[in-house]
Amino acid sequence: MSTGLAYGIQLPVQSQSTMYAEGWEAGAGPGDLVEIARTAERAGFDYVASCDHVAIPRRLASAMSTVWYDPVATLAYLAGVTGRVRLLSHVAVVGLRHPLLTAKQYATLDHLAAGRLILGVGAGHVREEFEVLGADFERRGAVLDETIDALRAALGPQEFPEHHGKLYDFEGLGQLPRPAQQKVPVWVGGSSPAAVRRAAVKGDGWLPQGDPRDRLPQQIGTLNRLRAEAGVEDPITVGAITEPLYVGTPGWDVGRRTLTGSPERLAESLRAYRAMGVHQIQVRFRCRSRSELTDQMAAFGADVAPHL
Repeated sequence: MSTGLAYGIQLPVQSQSTMYAEGWEAGAGPGDLVEIARTAERAGFDYVASCDHVAIPRRLASAMSTVWYDPVATLAYLAGVTGRVRLLSHVAVVGLRHPLLTAKQYATLDHLAAGRLILGVGAGHVREEFEVLGADFERRGAVLDETIDALRAALGPQEFPEHHGKLYDFEGLGQLPRPAQQKVPVWVGGSSPAAVRRAAVKGDGWLPQGDPRDRLPQQIGTLNRLRAEAGVEDPITVGAITEPLYVGTPGWDVGRRTLTGSPERLAESLRAYRAMGVHQIQVRFRCRSRSELTDQMAAFGADVAPHL
């Protein structure tokens, strides 16, 4: 990774929570995702990301919606129409599935995509989803901790991976194809104390969930301290989700939290993340159509990114 800030994007369309979905996404589909992924590739984005929910209960459906594309299927589909941009699960709720099942899916994806997978993992938050799948909601943190260890083994170079833990125990079971990467990066999502500790001790990267700017330096300090105390010497990729962006002067109400203005002004604001110790930012753009989004992405890549 260069000394500048890398930048990626959570794909629209594939998850349509009312917290962030734009109006045009409801009528969008696979062709729009292809155009957005190809634009991301051309505009120098480091990754495109897709979320993970299996089923949304009625009590949450009005807020979360029930539109959640499967991340493995979505990222594999987009792998076939791109060649460079990385493919991030942000985040896979890996505690819902046996690690060998998860490893089979994501190893195949990495193999097909020539080594472009970043496996983002998180604990999950929808109780009914766990219950219907027979997964342990109450102990989901502990389950995730061991699942990461099991996935490290199952996504490693060995055809017959081996893991012996409290929850999962396997050896002598072969899985080919192996991932194309010798080591699939595992980025841990979440901003709770447990999630930050998990990222520090077990992660190759940290994906904070909604931390405002003023809270990030303290969180990053904690992350680095815990990592040092655990004796983990490998570098960790620290992420941040930026405020909504609009390159230029919008002719419509983009909301007061949205950063707008000239490319230089946006870059100056975003460079503050780098000064905090952030390595990659996940950007999002206010937009009224797919074409406005891809125009914004292209403008960001051409005019803002060189100043990061």
